[in-house]
Amino acid sequence: MSVRLIGALAGAVFFASPAIVLADEYYSDAETPASSSRGDHWWSGDWYLTLGAKGFVAPRYDGASDYRLLAAPVISLGRAGKSEKFSSLNDNASIGFIDTGVFRAGLTGKLVSGRDDDDSRDLKGLHDTDWGVEVGGFAEFYPTDNVRGRVEVRRGIGAHDGVVADFAVDAFTDITPTVRVSAGPRATVATKDYFREYYGVNPAESAASGLKEYRPGGGLKSLGIGGQITWKTTDKITTSAYAEYNRLMGPAADSSLVKERGSANQATFGLQATYRFDFSL
Repeated sequence: MSVRLIGALAGAVFFASPAIVLADEYYSDAETPASSSRGDHWWSGDWYLTLGAKGFVAPRYDGASDYRLLAAPVISLGRAGKSEKFSSLNDNASIGFIDTGVFRAGLTGKLVSGRDDDDSRDLKGLHDTDWGVEVGGFAEFYPTDNVRGRVEVRRGIGAHDGVVADFAVDAFTDITPTVRVSAGPRATVATKDYFREYYGVNPAESAASGLKEYRPGGGLKSLGIGGQITWKTTDKITTSAYAEYNRLMGPAADSSLVKERGSANQATFGLQATYRFDFSL
């Protein structure tokens, strides 16, 4: 749907505000522009702007058994400085307020796409879901130099009224000075308001769709694993390939939509390329 591309563009611009860093690249300390003390304003100093695009194959809706090819822009705006040890394509847009080198915490946000029966015939008779965002906080830590743990807790706005928490652990290594590989486990939990928005089937919807009525509670949504390969093609260009697999659990797997028309097995595969612009204010 064309509205999805429009929404993706709007969401990308929304989250590309000053000091926000999207997790779509990594730089060595030598490649990251040195921080500048130029000027007295909060915006003074050295910045970078990263522009790019990604194409990926993903389920038609959360819990679907069939897939479609999607595309989305990548926009990242941030202040130059000491680089993060690791960033994952699975991370959402974030801005850190605490950074000790071993522990980092701050705000995070995610664009949430809408859903209607134009996406799949499986959704006939079910209510449409709106585009929206999830906003909240994140924390990450490095128990060793090559392992990062990260948790995000976000509250839905517009799309749903629930709370979602993502947990991820990634082990990473640079196999060459320009190529990094990483992989690790994933888990997601959510409240009942989230599950009822995307997996619930009320009596009216049951009659209209033919699906069994279902009123879920909160709990574990999924367990899975993800990995990526990131290549610093040039000093300015970064390309990445990634894959994620998640197995729906609990309230999601028990949904009549998933059991009767979808699948508990969910996978995403994608490619991404970005170009970095450096500038000073």
